[in-house]
Amino acid sequence: MKDTDKYSWHGTTILSVRKDNKVVLAGDGQVTLGSTVIKGTARKVRKIGDGSIVAGFAGATADAFTLFERLEGKLEEHPGQLRRACVELAKDWRTDRYLRRLEAMMAVIDKAESLVLTGTGDVLEPDDGIIGIGSGGSYALAAARAIIDVKEFDAEAIARKAMGIAAEICVYTNTNLTIESIDTSV
Repeated sequence: MKDTDKYSWHGTTILSVRKDNKVVLAGDGQVTLGSTVIKGTARKVRKIGDGSIVAGFAGATADAFTLFERLEGKLEEHPGQLRRACVELAKDWRTDRYLRRLEAMMAVIDKAESLVLTGTGDVLEPDDGIIGIGSGGSYALAAARAIIDVKEFDAEAIARKAMGIAAEICVYTNTNLTIESIDTSV
């Protein structure tokens, strides 16, 4: 372990599940510094714009808030065009000297699309509508994929179960969840 790693911020599992007429974005509440839990009830998922878009972040909090603000600005420039707004943000994120230093990832959903944004300029849309980012993202993603076909589980139930599994495996993830949903049938 590098000396600087022991003081780096960790924490966050963000998961999005799209099933039937619903898409949800869930985030845990844990923030840690090294091996110490600093906060267990952070809100890393929120509705943005007119409330028809939900975004979640993994990474440094101040960086994430900067990205939320920038994304809201891009949505104002390109109303009703989530993908275009995300692409424009990703371009800025990659090329702007200030934004390039931001350490975060974002998951962004609306009723039609589920997207992952990164600082390397990526805007990715998963084939199956399931996104997992952050420290426990791969665990939550795997768990959600394993139970997506369970008929009794809707999108929110899958997200809750998968996030619970991630929290059992990843020490940087807890079960204090923030969940926002969008009805896709409208």
